[in-house]
Amino acid sequence: QVQLVESGGGLVQPGGSLRLSCAASGFTFSRYAMSWYRQTPAKEREFIARIFDAGGSTIYADSVKGRFTISRDNSKNTVYLQMNSLKPEDTAVYYCRVVVSTVPAWGQGTQVTVSS
Repeated sequence: QVQLVESGGGLVQPGGSLRLSCAASGFTFSRYAMSWYRQTPAKEREFIARIFDAGGSTIYADSVKGRFTISRDNSKNTVYLQMNSLKPEDTAVYYCRVVVSTVPAWGQGTQVTVSS
């Protein structure tokens, strides 16, 4: 059974940094692209970043390009999202996602709040 568990969220001041983690189990992690999304009550879930399988190529939403970095450690079955220069508009619940055999799986999410 695919399981994703996010951690690392919290309260941070504008301009600060956080690193989110997503621990994965139930599938061969290194073979799958991993993604981060975020959602606020006012918006639909928004794509943030994706890292492809062992090759590690990445893509980002324009809203976070240059500030956020996605990475993965295949030895730990974990994907990370390093978030720098955080803005109040980055406040959201952040989710990781994987699609295994055409079925998307999501974690429970971790809250990130950017506020002074």
